[in-house]
Amino acid sequence: MEGGSDRWPRHDLVVAKIGRNESCPCGSGRKAKRCCGVERGPSEESLARAFLSGACRRAAVELRRLSDAVLGELFEELWDLPAAHLSLQVGLPKLHSPVLARLCDAVAGGDPDPELLEAVVSAVDTPIERARLARAVIAQAQAGMIEEKLANAALLDLGSDSRRLLRAGLLQAVAVRVGATRTPAGVLLAA
Repeated sequence: MEGGSDRWPRHDLVVAKIGRNESCPCGSGRKAKRCCGVERGPSEESLARAFLSGACRRAAVELRRLSDAVLGELFEELWDLPAAHLSLQVGLPKLHSPVLARLCDAVAGGDPDPELLEAVVSAVDTPIERARLARAVIAQAQAGMIEEKLANAALLDLGSDSRRLLRAGLLQAVAVRVGATRTPAGVLLAA
């Protein structure tokens, strides 16, 4: 990747004290007193949304010259991306909800139910999880493990309303957890 770390945003964000009438650092464009507030600062969710917005904007600039056909191919490749590294899989909660448990059973049986998948994706689809996945994509791209165009497509997907990468990451995480597939390192977990 040309330019090294200059192409990708930093993973840390320092929040300085701000005045009530200054723009909120979450990126909403509103004054701090009408947004995240001065005392508590921006919420983790607001920071995640701001990070995603910036990453998505930079990715869109990089992808803008590609044809619709090439973009379509890149977005199709997102289905295979979570199999490349554990960090690209959706973080599953330690305690399974009944819906997640049913999805795990369905994946273990080789027949994932699209309705169950959608219900679990809705539960795990948060700005914080999307930002975590975006940071993982950036880290993998910086390490040369993901092609730059594919990384930008993933960032664009995560910064939009699309759930393609989230669905793929959730299915891969569940499949690894139930022993239906191996981890990227080749380990098969006990089913």
